[in-house]
Amino acid sequence: MPEVRFWQGNEALAYGALAAGCRFFAGYPITPSSEIAEIMASELPRLNGRFIQMEDEIAGVAAVIGASIAGKKTLTATSGPGFSLKQENLGLAYMAEIPIVVVDVMRGGPSTGVPTKISQQDVMQARWGTHGDHATICYSPSSVQECFELAIRAFNAAERFRQPVLIMSDEVLGHMREKIVLPEPGSYPVVNRKRPVDVPEKFVPYRPDPQDDLPCMASFGDGYTWHVTGLTHNDWGFPTNNSEEIERKMLRLMRKVDRFRDDIVEYETENVDDADVIVLSFGSVARSSLRAVREARSRGLRAGYFRPITLWPFPDKEIERLARKTRTIIVPELNCGQMVLEVERAVHGKAKVVPLNLVNGELFHPEDILSAIEEVA
Repeated sequence: MPEVRFWQGNEALAYGALAAGCRFFAGYPITPSSEIAEIMASELPRLNGRFIQMEDEIAGVAAVIGASIAGKKTLTATSGPGFSLKQENLGLAYMAEIPIVVVDVMRGGPSTGVPTKISQQDVMQARWGTHGDHATICYSPSSVQECFELAIRAFNAAERFRQPVLIMSDEVLGHMREKIVLPEPGSYPVVNRKRPVDVPEKFVPYRPDPQDDLPCMASFGDGYTWHVTGLTHNDWGFPTNNSEEIERKMLRLMRKVDRFRDDIVEYETENVDDADVIVLSFGSVARSSLRAVREARSRGLRAGYFRPITLWPFPDKEIERLARKTRTIIVPELNCGQMVLEVERAVHGKAKVVPLNLVNGELFHPEDILSAIEEVA
């Protein structure tokens, strides 16, 4: 019989991380993500893992970077203000190509904002929070079941692509409870980083494999020597001012994800083939949207539903194809208009894009979205 639980989203994220092989957590308590840290503090010692509560959010992400360099799969979790504080060290992990997973359980902002209320105001921070160019991989669950499953996929992506991977949850999803069916151990893929096959004397730490643009990753302490820096570096890991080496490094940081974009991008649809109106939303808002679309269908309106599961890379090609067949795309989101800008970019004027924004700390009611569907149908 399958194992069934009644979990919060934050619980599912923590246990999904453990199922993926996470054995190190460092972080700092912050509402509404703290349950993740609490569970990791309880469970990691039982699995010969390590939990550290750091003095602040900056130290939390620094510690998981260090533990990843030492060979562990690592996780930190936070919310809006903490996510802001982690950005500089996230940039280090992108440049040094260190796999980590960061969960942001979104709440209202800016600054301290509304710690106990929901928002989706960190969408663009997830893509552009740290300075400089890099490719971003970011997942957005909309159910407790998906929190567990996407935690595993996030670790697999971090290990495969050697970079930070983000999970953007939200306060409602983090604290709601619903049924989750746990997969049998061994029934889902678990990816581990590529280890070097050369002897230590021949190891070039950032020499990419031409098949996937990714270098192998040795662990500190296993006999290999490599230099870790946030400076742009050559294949040996040492800082460089050589223009060719700089460009080669920067383009590879983008290309190693972009060339596998179609493998990474995930989305969910319902009734889009004949839809005059498509509602596009993510996270908890997608639950309200799906209910509204189904109610609109029951009233004879040709409404469809599209949910990005990966916020980054953004499913722009898929949305552009839908825009050729529909008249209007409604974008409900709990901010003043962030995802809608990406939708407008993707549709290239082929369909009308209608923003629907809410920033009062509450979740959309399905009736609110249904009214918008009826207005444009």
